Parts: sequence; C-alpha cells; structure tokens
Amino acid sequence: MVDNFSVDSNGKVQKQFVHEMLLFELPKLTRASINGNRFYSTPDGKKYPSITTVVGFHTKQSIMAWRRRVGEEEANRISRESANRGTKIHTICENYLKNKPDYSDGHEEEHVSMFNQFQSAVDRINNIKCQETSLYSDQLAVAGTVDCIAEFDGKLSVIDFKTKRKEMRKEWTDSHFMQCAGYGKMWEEHTNIPIEQLVVLITTATGVCQVFVENQEDYNNQRVPQLKNLIDEFNSANFY
Repeated sequence: MVDNFSVDSNGKVQKQFVHEMLLFELPKLTRASINGNRFYSTPDGKKYPSITTVVGFHTKQSIMAWRRRVGEEEANRISRESANRGTKIHTICENYLKNKPDYSDGHEEEHVSMFNQFQSAVDRINNIKCQETSLYSDQLAVAGTVDCIAEFDGKLSVIDFKTKRKEMRKEWTDSHFMQCAGYGKMWEEHTNIPIEQLVVLITTATGVCQVFVENQEDYNNQRVPQLKNLIDEFNSANFY
C-alpha cells in the first residue's frame, strides 16, 4: 500500500493515516486512585494497578536519588516542565495520527518543533488499530492506557511516544520496553492478534529523534518475564 500525503496552502506536509476498524469492542475501564497510586476497574469489578504505577515502583529509588542530588525545588521544576512538555507533544502526535489538519495549532513553538523532529519516524506508522486506549490483563493483573497499536514498518507493534530532556542510551530503556510488553499482552489477551514488535519513539529537548525497536523474541522471552517479576515485587509491597 502506498502512503498518502497532503500538502496545505502553507506547504506543510501531512501523512494521511489508515485507521482499521476493529470487528470487536475492547473493554471499557474506569480509573481510581488508591493510596496515591493509579488503578483501573475492569467491567467485572476487578481492580488492577496501572502499568505506569508498577514501572514507577521499579524506578522509584533512582528517582529519589536524583531528587536528592539536584534538590527538591529544582527537581519539582524539572518534573513540572517535563510533564507539561510530554502532555503537549502527546496531544500533537495524537491529533496528527487522527489526520487532523490543525494538529499543531495553538501549541508552543518548542513543542511543535520537538514533534517535527520525530515526525518522519511517526510517518512510519500506518494501519492504526487503536490510540490512547485502556486495556487490561487478567493473566498479569495489570492495566493501562496504550499510546498506539499499529503497524510500524509493516509490522504490528505496540508504539510508545516519549519526550526526554536529552538523548537516551538503549540500556536506559528497560522500563519503557517492559511497559510496552504489558500493553502487548493486554492486547493479545483480548484480541488473539499477536504483537510482532515493540517500538519506543523519543524526541528530545536537545534536538534528537531516537527510534528503539525490540523484536517478538525479545518481547516474549525477555520483557514479559521481567515485567512479571516486577508485578510480583509491586504486589508483595502491599500497595493496596
């Protein structure tokens, strides 16, 4: 299939993404906070921690060490700035994938620029199955909201969009890929459609676009077992 692009009157090029309608309905979830942690309620009344909460438990010690190193005031400033940047760029990206011609209107130049620098990587996406969709797994007893499940370079992928202050090394992405693995298993449990790869797309405040991909073997044999261990650690800490 040949990709379609449009060009507006200002010369802005925009890909027109294909959205594939699912032949089944994914479950609807509700969110709740328990002891300061995000949980999801499933249609049959089960409460599962969000995968971001579980992964955050894994990285909590390193974050606390960072906060001590830079000081609470600076850490709070950086955290607020990073959260705002991430939310805004996620919104631009979501609108772009929905083929909205005004996807970047009203956003700050910094955020539009950061989206633009990984737009060519986003354009490798097509045949979108779902965006910003809540999923859960009874097998893993975890839930979450996936950024995107679609084809990336022709392979069905869990795709996660990240914004960072600076460039990342591959060995720093373990938590991102464990998160993607969780979404993959949630998707497969409800659809029986296998995920072929995990994709993390990163745009940085220093002007770098990074694309990290892990194949199906890494996903099933490395990331899923890592995530299961992490969920066990989280549950043993008696967070709820």
